Amino acid sequence: MIKHSALLAASLAVVSLTACNKKEAEPAADMTSAPAADALDETGAMQAESPSQAFANMAAAGDMFEIETSKLAAEKAVSAKVKTFAKQMVSAHTASTEKLTAAAAMATPPITPTPRLSAGQEAQLADLKAKAGSAFDEAYAKAQVGAHQATLDTLKGYAAGGEEAALKKFATDLVPTVTAHLNMAKGL
Repeated sequence: MIKHSALLAASLAVVSLTACNKKEAEPAADMTSAPAADALDETGAMQAESPSQAFANMAAAGDMFEIETSKLAAEKAVSAKVKTFAKQMVSAHTASTEKLTAAAAMATPPITPTPRLSAGQEAQLADLKAKAGSAFDEAYAKAQVGAHQATLDTLKGYAAGGEEAALKKFATDLVPTVTAHLNMAKGL
């Protein structure tokens, strides 16, 4: 268990370090700056979030970010290629959220993914809302590359060291899809 927690922590560190290498104009998909990942238990005491809950929350936040930015792109993009990609991302990440929810429900005890956009994701979404024309398309494409790379790193980390079998299967099964999305985003 310690080995798995250490591996998950290492994968989260990679996501954070990757995010640190982004330009200021490209807020990273750094999900580590989300609100505190602690919850109150039945007695009102603070209870730390499990690595599996943290993974589920990060995956759900990644889907939420992809859906929100892609809905925006479906409306604002000028490139037909970007609009088509955005529509595919809304569909794919909606399906991913459904699969994540089903896998999390199979955990012991069951997990409910709680998506919270990070400060970086919020800033990137706000930046996209303020852009128009080809500047929007370029910013959206960069956001998609960064978000898909961060998601891929998170999925690979949990697939290698996660504790919940259903979530490990979800992560493992999603790696090829996210890899394909990353490659598509790089081609925008």
